[in-house]
Amino acid sequence: MRRLAIPLALILAVSGLTSTARAEAPVKRTAQCQGDWLPGSPTADEVMKGEISLVSLPAVKIGKKIDWGMSPYRNRSWEYVFQSLRWMGTLVVAYENTGERAYLDRAEEITKDWVARNKHGARGTKSYVWNDHPVSLRTQALVCLSMHVKDGWLKDSLAVHARLLADPRLYKKGHNHGIDQDIALMSIGCRYGRKDWAALASRRLTGTVKLDVDAQGALMEQAPRYAVYVYGRLQVAMAGMKDCGRKVPGEISRRTEALKDFIAHSTMPNGYMVPIGDGSAETEPKMETGTPKEKVKVYRAGYVYGRTEWGKADSAYYSIRFGPGTKFHGHEDHLGVTYYAHNRDILVDAGFHSYEKNAYRYWTISPEAHNIPAVVGERFRPRTASKLTKSSQGKDRQAFRLTDKAYGTARTRSVLVNHGEDLMAVLDTASGGKKVRNQWRFAPSYKVVSNSGGRVVLSDGKFNVTLLQLSGCEPVGGQKVERGGKLGWVSPTYLSKERTNVVVSPAATSLLTVIVPDTDAPKVSCSGGKVTVQGVTFPAGVL
Repeated sequence: MRRLAIPLALILAVSGLTSTARAEAPVKRTAQCQGDWLPGSPTADEVMKGEISLVSLPAVKIGKKIDWGMSPYRNRSWEYVFQSLRWMGTLVVAYENTGERAYLDRAEEITKDWVARNKHGARGTKSYVWNDHPVSLRTQALVCLSMHVKDGWLKDSLAVHARLLADPRLYKKGHNHGIDQDIALMSIGCRYGRKDWAALASRRLTGTVKLDVDAQGALMEQAPRYAVYVYGRLQVAMAGMKDCGRKVPGEISRRTEALKDFIAHSTMPNGYMVPIGDGSAETEPKMETGTPKEKVKVYRAGYVYGRTEWGKADSAYYSIRFGPGTKFHGHEDHLGVTYYAHNRDILVDAGFHSYEKNAYRYWTISPEAHNIPAVVGERFRPRTASKLTKSSQGKDRQAFRLTDKAYGTARTRSVLVNHGEDLMAVLDTASGGKKVRNQWRFAPSYKVVSNSGGRVVLSDGKFNVTLLQLSGCEPVGGQKVERGGKLGWVSPTYLSKERTNVVVSPAATSLLTVIVPDTDAPKVSCSGGKVTVQGVTFPAGVL
């Protein structure tokens, strides 16, 4: 089974560390150390041996004397998690669970060395060490340690962290980083009786949650898999408020609860979240969401989700993107679709590779990495909003119309999904009679079997899928298929890159694309403004 590999999107699991060695003495277990804040690895014993594995990359020997400037993989996520010191926190939790003093002694030794050699603003301290996210994530590890180490150097370091967390110039309002900053500031405020810090964190958190999670429960960061992280962190935040003697605002609890429906709708029938935005195809929520009432859901934040049934792996499923311009973890995927049917991925996005600042990362964000229409000869305008202008929802068929001016002139896409006899039909046009071209990225398991006469047949050896294209009622030939090269790539897991087939259409004033699963020879007819595919009839205009 695939597992979530992006460290900052994890629902941080309780570590549950134990040791087979005999405990030296009973140790009080504290709320500050016991809770949902530690990553699953490395274990305390691995840290004791001086070997840590972070962000699913191979273990690194850090030894007893740690080089705090190390970056063995030149990976930003590795650097941030290393500097968060959460891996040190596993030692303190192990101390609480076993009573073995060696764990606490090593945690204190590591942290005291870190504090001495990573002074804020000091020459030689890496700038990213004091970025907002390492600061906020590191705070809980330090607060946990402070429950057993009362020395002034630790309290002073936490005071520096608190001042940075409280600084409005550094606050990431409306973002998961802001939530983490508020959790951290409240934990320091409660630990040392600073009611002003705790009150500030509580006030800010309410505003951030209202911006980050809308009234429908949709996450506004434009990558659904981050909803899992935000849900988990809000559980931590609400628990922290209660421990601090503060009332949890109703707005926070309501929107946290609504997030569960959004996560459920964003999860495909195979149990993995649809990889939209900075979302990997290996994200498995592993949380109880319940079963929403609706099988089709339109979120004003810019998502259409639909499925035939809940709880069945062979249910058909689709997603459509629209809404506000790109921000945070979003991609330029407006009007884009994904499609899952017969227990298989069919149409996919390029996915999420990493946060590294390289050409491939930026390409995965671009329109070319998604199943979208382009207006021929026009320049793409980033961060353009799009609208859902019309919809029709029936039990066995749904249709939606979307439009924007991402290419300066209006482009319009109408999407129809039929269930039972599964198919997806998509009509693309542009205003002023301008030509459009579109592209379709298939899952890597498919290979091209044939390509002629406006039909491209792909197969994984057991299952066939056909793409056919019409303009008016006439077949449109000349499709190009790219595997590798400029377009033919997908990143199904963190730091992976695989070749896959992308079908690129010819240019036409209108393009009707029909995706037909489970056949290599669909029966097609078109007349009187109606198209019939495999016995399914729908308007040539789709909607």
